[in-house]
Amino acid sequence: MSQLYDEIGVGYRDFRRPDPRLEAAITRALNQAETVVNVGAGTGSYEPSDRSVVAVEPAMTMIRQRRPGSAPVVQASATELPFRDDGFAAALAILTVHHWPDQARGLDEMARVARRVVVVTWDPSTSGFWLTDDYFPEIFEIDRPLFPSIEDFRRALGRVEVQPLPIPHDCVDGFLGAYWRRPHAYLDAGVRSAISTFAKLHDMGRGLDRLRRDLEDGSWARRYGDLLDQPEIDLGYRIVIATKT
Repeated sequence: MSQLYDEIGVGYRDFRRPDPRLEAAITRALNQAETVVNVGAGTGSYEPSDRSVVAVEPAMTMIRQRRPGSAPVVQASATELPFRDDGFAAALAILTVHHWPDQARGLDEMARVARRVVVVTWDPSTSGFWLTDDYFPEIFEIDRPLFPSIEDFRRALGRVEVQPLPIPHDCVDGFLGAYWRRPHAYLDAGVRSAISTFAKLHDMGRGLDRLRRDLEDGSWARRYGDLLDQPEIDLGYRIVIATKT
């Protein structure tokens, strides 16, 4: 993961800003935890400002983009967290587990250092997103095997609570599903540069050409125009919560 984000991370902060509605959902999931370790923290999106936070991030490119005054950061891997057992009230990981070289070990480390584990992820059993169905089906081929299933989380963490995380139509955090109601955004090279999956595609030309053509001739609107009336949508993003008893 460190090598990938050292390559694509330049300018990442320009397109990956915390969305206040997603932030509220994540804050609720953290509950009353007063100390938080943010694993795979990136530039620091969604780190709560009202409690003590320590960030863990392997990629120096991302660390350098953290804002002044943000939480202290340790350059380390999720699979070897340099903290004592139960040193934090909560461990947080946001859209990062699929990048880890050993997911089970990383989740075990989160459970070791914290009494509550909160993970924002994507459920690979879901489908139905027009971008991947019609224009970039190879994204599913690349990403689906990387994301842990809900059963994988249960095996690693025991009993878990799984909450849906609907994505608002004007989401300001530019991850893959953020622009579901703004299809023209995916034609922007800057937008794509902040989405790790696009960096893994060998050839985007055919999908981009088709999307551009369908937007110009109205084909996209005829197939998906009903989305333009929806304020939010469930694309399979989930908050997984585990608490030690």
